[in-house]
Amino acid sequence: MRKTAFAIAAFLFVVSCGEKTPKAPEGDSDYQEVLMAQLLDAKPGDVIEIPEGRFSFDRSLSLTVDGVTIRGKGMDKSVLSFAGQMAGAEGLLVTASDFTIEDLAIEDTKGDALKVSEGENIIIRRVRTEWTNGPKTKNGAYGIYPVQVQNLLMEENIAIGASDAGLYVGQSHNVVIRNNRAEYNVAGIEIENTFDADVYGNVATNNTGGILVFNMPNLKQPGERTRVFENDVFENNTKNFGHKGTPVASIPAGSGIVVNSNDDVEIFDNTIRDHRTANVIIASVFSSDIGNSDMQDDFDPYPDGIFVYDNRFEGGGNNPDGLDLQALKLAVVGPQGRLPDVLWDGYTVDGATGSDALCVQNGDAKVLNVDGPNGNKNPHIVEDGTHKCTFEKLSPVTLKGPLADL
Repeated sequence: MRKTAFAIAAFLFVVSCGEKTPKAPEGDSDYQEVLMAQLLDAKPGDVIEIPEGRFSFDRSLSLTVDGVTIRGKGMDKSVLSFAGQMAGAEGLLVTASDFTIEDLAIEDTKGDALKVSEGENIIIRRVRTEWTNGPKTKNGAYGIYPVQVQNLLMEENIAIGASDAGLYVGQSHNVVIRNNRAEYNVAGIEIENTFDADVYGNVATNNTGGILVFNMPNLKQPGERTRVFENDVFENNTKNFGHKGTPVASIPAGSGIVVNSNDDVEIFDNTIRDHRTANVIIASVFSSDIGNSDMQDDFDPYPDGIFVYDNRFEGGGNNPDGLDLQALKLAVVGPQGRLPDVLWDGYTVDGATGSDALCVQNGDAKVLNVDGPNGNKNPHIVEDGTHKCTFEKLSPVTLKGPLADL
């Protein structure tokens, strides 16, 4: 996808206590060994400088030391290519805290491009992850993949071509995802089983689904309290190329923002347009491919407290993905109509009402209740004001400790 032509010979510097390492040997294979050694020998406070150039790797890289920064010369200047990768599940795996990575690219990994696990105070910015042959099922699942982390900032990154999610955060706490771009992934941006996330200023386009906020069963923690705002989410109509059996494989092409089994989610002040299925979808796990899987006893499969307000909707709903959704459109609005901006599958916990699950204060935007609990027998546009309600607004996420001023 991207044409790069950079000098292979380069210098590698590791800044630590005022010292720097010797010049990196010339050539791709030599640089792989140098960088692997620098990651292995890193000490807290080190800054590993990735030089300008395109460098090839045939195995995973890993870092296990707290307090390290990895810094390139730019996401189109310092490129780590794993097109010939033969070993390892990721491009770079980090299991450390107080970690920063910025200004580089990771391309064509066999599995996930960048995974950060079980750390706190994590900064990921101006990192590009990409599979350069376009959207394909054989691509790695995740572009940028922090999981089980606390106090996370992801900003100004680009993720292209992931077969699951381009930018993903799972089972984490206190997260800010801002000013990124996600394109040609199955899920552009995904928040899963995470407490307290702010997702804003991002562009999600040409994915299957633009922005997803999910709770999945059988994980270590649930999640709630996510704000999705001031994003540009448009034309996410790419055919789903996810692996069968994965949660995202059930996302219909043409989905703007999707909430599945999550609670207390605000969707506001976004531009959301031109999605062939729907601009916003609210659903339970019972409407996904994993709806009949075993769930732990305390898992809540129903979305509650979803507040959609003050967004700019335009177009969409004219050509939903799949025969079932096509039939739904014909039944509700006819061949020339378009589905409403908000689709809700209709599942609620026993005794709850539609207004417990979903409130919409968004001009003339309408809600389609698909009537999932009754086998979609009575899908209907809600006209009785059930969803003309409000919820108490969430507080902004505040980054803490060394990230407090960012």
